[in-house]
Amino acid sequence: MATNYAEKAGSQENKIILTLLNGTGYVFEVKDYMTLRKKHHIVGALVGTCTTRGWSANDCTMPVELTPLETRLLLQQNIAVLVSKKQELLREFTDVELALYKEKFDLKVNEQAENLKDEKLKESERNIEKIMAGKRKKLLKQGIQEKDLQLNPSEILQEIRNSLKFDTKNALLDIPCAHAETHTGHLVHFSIPDCSLKYLVFRDYWLKGKYVTCGDAFGADFLIYPGDPLLYHASHIVILLKSSKIKPLDLVTKVRLSVTVNKLCVFAYFDEDVAEGEEPKIVYQSFVWEGNRDKER
Repeated sequence: MATNYAEKAGSQENKIILTLLNGTGYVFEVKDYMTLRKKHHIVGALVGTCTTRGWSANDCTMPVELTPLETRLLLQQNIAVLVSKKQELLREFTDVELALYKEKFDLKVNEQAENLKDEKLKESERNIEKIMAGKRKKLLKQGIQEKDLQLNPSEILQEIRNSLKFDTKNALLDIPCAHAETHTGHLVHFSIPDCSLKYLVFRDYWLKGKYVTCGDAFGADFLIYPGDPLLYHASHIVILLKSSKIKPLDLVTKVRLSVTVNKLCVFAYFDEDVAEGEEPKIVYQSFVWEGNRDKER
């Protein structure tokens, strides 16, 4: 279901705008992400490239990719709106628009060329004495007399600047921020409610004020944090079950794993005694190994 975003913009002023990409929401504004993280304890994942040092799995930047669970929750809680910009950004542009885009692109590339020259000159200025000494030595080897040498630092720096060439193939594209041009979009809604155990458990912990992230690294469905994961370790791992039954070996494996990573183990499943038509009820069972029985539940 989609409605015209421009028509609804007035009623969405206080909501964070999420951009629909790959079936989930993306955050492109730093202030929006900080609001989501600090005020609404939504973590997401930084997936942008750090342009100053190249891509690294441990060194990413904006934009932020939210999980489908986080996106659905933010929409359900009226914290954000989901906007699709596909129709506008993928349309066929006119010759005038393409020419204007090329002009702006070339301007950005030229700015990078000038910045590169400035950085190189700053480095040359710091080493000007060594550069002049090397140039003097070279000229003397060529047979020029010492009395005829006239080396001017300013002229040498200008010569260095003029010799610098910028290959446009090495230009950096500024892509981690919001789109620079004004464009339209359409609001997107999840018309079918999610009553899955995974979403309801995620929402339940979120409503309790916890930070909830993916638990794949610990063989679980979720990791529960008492505060921002940058400041706290996860306190619990949550494992979802199809029913209240679990094989003894699986039980021992999961609980012992939680002991190894110094966390409490929680199993979550739907109450099987709820009558048909009633709202599903989640049952939580915490297991504490002998060595962990004094920990906070």
